Amino acid sequence: MKKNYDDFDGFIVNVFFDEDGDYLAHLVELPNVSAFGATPAKALDELKTAWELMKECCQMDGEPIPKAPSRNGYAGPFNISVDAQLYHALADEAANAGMSLYALVTQKLKSTEAVIQEG
Repeated sequence: MKKNYDDFDGFIVNVFFDEDGDYLAHLVELPNVSAFGATPAKALDELKTAWELMKECCQMDGEPIPKAPSRNGYAGPFNISVDAQLYHALADEAANAGMSLYALVTQKLKSTEAVIQEG
């Protein structure tokens, strides 16, 4: 289970059942910040504590607190290869909607953003 939690300042959290019979929660972009629990909820609670302690350590050492890549405000080109059938289907849909292919794909990606954040 992967999810982006506001409790973790935009970092993506991964929770899974490990081979020892515990749940392990960690920050995907900072895998060294992790915690175990008997349930997914307990692992997340422990991870929150670990994350808060890490931030305190950074502050005490005068180091910057890591920033989640999702909070960097990226914008710009996004190139991806697709097969010819998908390309033609998208190009046809864009033409029928009276918009560019890039505008259509951007619109589709934005519409999935809300689903990802809800999930």
